[in-house]
Amino acid sequence: MTMFDVTAPATGQIVGRVADMTGDDVVAAVDNLHASQGDWADMAVTQRVRWLHRYRDWLLDHEDALAKLLQDETGKPWAEANLEIPYIVEAINYYGRLAPGQLRSKAVRRHGPLALGKSQMLRWHPYPVVGIITPWNFPLGLSLLDAVPALVAGAAVAIKPSEYTPLTVCAAVRGWAAIGAPPVLSVCTGGAVAGGALVDSVDYIQFTGSSATGRVVAHRAAERLIPCGLELGGKDALIVRADANLDRAANAAVWGAVANAGQMCTSIERVYVHADIHDRFVSLVAAKVGELRVGCDDRRYRFDVGPLTTAAQWGVVSAHVDDALRKGARVAGAGRVPSCPSSSNLYPPIVLVDVDHSMSCMRDETFGPILPVMRFTTDDEAIALVNNSRYGLSATIFAEDVELAHRMAHRLDVGAVNINDVFANLFTLALPQGGRGESGVGTRNGSGAVYKYCRPQAVVTARFRPRREPTWYPYAPLRGAFVHRVSRILGARDVIRQFCR
Repeated sequence: MTMFDVTAPATGQIVGRVADMTGDDVVAAVDNLHASQGDWADMAVTQRVRWLHRYRDWLLDHEDALAKLLQDETGKPWAEANLEIPYIVEAINYYGRLAPGQLRSKAVRRHGPLALGKSQMLRWHPYPVVGIITPWNFPLGLSLLDAVPALVAGAAVAIKPSEYTPLTVCAAVRGWAAIGAPPVLSVCTGGAVAGGALVDSVDYIQFTGSSATGRVVAHRAAERLIPCGLELGGKDALIVRADANLDRAANAAVWGAVANAGQMCTSIERVYVHADIHDRFVSLVAAKVGELRVGCDDRRYRFDVGPLTTAAQWGVVSAHVDDALRKGARVAGAGRVPSCPSSSNLYPPIVLVDVDHSMSCMRDETFGPILPVMRFTTDDEAIALVNNSRYGLSATIFAEDVELAHRMAHRLDVGAVNINDVFANLFTLALPQGGRGESGVGTRNGSGAVYKYCRPQAVVTARFRPRREPTWYPYAPLRGAFVHRVSRILGARDVIRQFCR
């Protein structure tokens, strides 16, 4: 099996090597998962939860080593590299608490005359093998955030991490084996060949990444008639009304746009500010961006903003800025990039003004530390600007009039709205996260996350067993009239329609 190098975006140095799996390698890995999944699904849900709790403890015991490895392969500042494992720990706790009640077989209340003589039971069967394809921006968090509900549901899971950041996922999967858990969690490393083979061999595919690749995944899944979940790109907007708490809004805008070097599907990528406060807001965010410490961090919290993960992404961000400046935008503020290796992929956070929707930085996903700010004069105009996008992942509104903000939120064509906060929906596991338009299909998180990886089975049992049912052959006038009359009496809601026909 051939291997490929993984390099650190902060230094360009090789930090590890992993297998470049062929399609046959991936199929063999999925076959092994299929062979083990039946016993896993047959376990009591509480027993599966116990295994996940042991895995939670392993993650906590190895948190520092995993965070260091994650920082090496992503270039994240230490504060951000340390966030992913606590998030997964909370996900294990949440789904472990939820799943036993959800997956219990349930008697369903009868409805309708034809069901009066039946007992009805609803059961949940997991998809045998779930494939999870994840990007490089949150390699561990996004992989395990989907893997945990799938595992607790009784599915086996194969994760295909990005070829740029596979090391932490590989280490985490080794941890599952280290606790002696059943072999129902594996990792498939490689590029497009491995990803394509995974889509072609699993029973459910969850993909997180670009809208373009999401279309390819959805097409291949449709050809096999298997379900898929797609969490795709975003162009999230922030509305700042004239009555907003400006200091909080400015702090939120900077963190929302620049956290993880802007490499988040929910990054604030466009800001609409009321004309009355536009200049004050721009001055605030420009000053705050100028104070950010940009550089290649170690484990001492020395920097706030790290490098972009890939050189290709650096090129996309640079092209968006160049396009905006060429079309009349101005730089209102920028961070400073210190002296670092030329291969470090550092890009300074930039505040752009005099922008409009003719510019790619206001239309297309940038995935970088850019904060374009545009004026508006009425709430209707702001809402129209936000909705003027092919993406619809989430949005943010800052306003002191919270009731008005809720009414505005109702009119936004997005999957989530944060009011006087930013990214808050990402950390509320009890709520679903999903997008509209080119931002994806389906959701993750929320009480439906476990059901997402299950197939319902309806079991109907006859309570009484006469020789034949009234609706069976042979059809006869008297019996047919009786069945129809009873159905009409039970279905109609007024005496005239019940009896006068």
